[in-house]
Amino acid sequence: MHVAWSVQLGWVNKYVAADIAAYVWPGSNRRAKVALNLDEKKAIVAEVSTIAASALSAVAAEYRGITVGDMTELRVKARNEGVYLRVAKNSLVKRAVEGTEFECMQDELVGPLIMAFSQEDPGAAARLVKNFSKDNDKLIPKVIAIGGQVLPIEQLEALSKLPTRDQAIAMLMAVMKAPVEKFVRTLNEPHAKMVRTVAAVRDQKQAAA
Repeated sequence: MHVAWSVQLGWVNKYVAADIAAYVWPGSNRRAKVALNLDEKKAIVAEVSTIAASALSAVAAEYRGITVGDMTELRVKARNEGVYLRVAKNSLVKRAVEGTEFECMQDELVGPLIMAFSQEDPGAAARLVKNFSKDNDKLIPKVIAIGGQVLPIEQLEALSKLPTRDQAIAMLMAVMKAPVEKFVRTLNEPHAKMVRTVAAVRDQKQAAA
């Protein structure tokens, strides 16, 4: 029994790391809570900070009520799509994003959240959360950020439509024979739209201040 319990606790620390990690026992509503020590907290902060320093965008989503099976499925999809996922206490995440482009999210991190950071293309985290939440209403997008700005959650769809690396290459091939000016406009347009969106949000905030 002791061995089985230790295995379950190890699963918690590995996959649902938080200041107080929670594991939902399969087939029940029971939860095991495991307090992390100082070194474990520091490790989480260091890891998330390293990811945030190079990430292209981030999405925070509420996962209250999501099952272990669904969480496992989400993690598999994230790995396949170049998205880093982390469940951690908000106080740890807030410390981790200090000094990064995602420091702007700190005041918005409230409640049980899973953080998704795009590592390969800017729309990856938004696509992951948007597509997964279509079939699982327990995953609710709450905060999105790109370029040092928090965007209205309604912009999740627009962010998810930014081209992937493969799509950008396909666009390149499609316009190889076109004039250079046309190629540049075609390749930059999706990103230009997001930049204009970020600028508009910034201007609105400044006007309201």
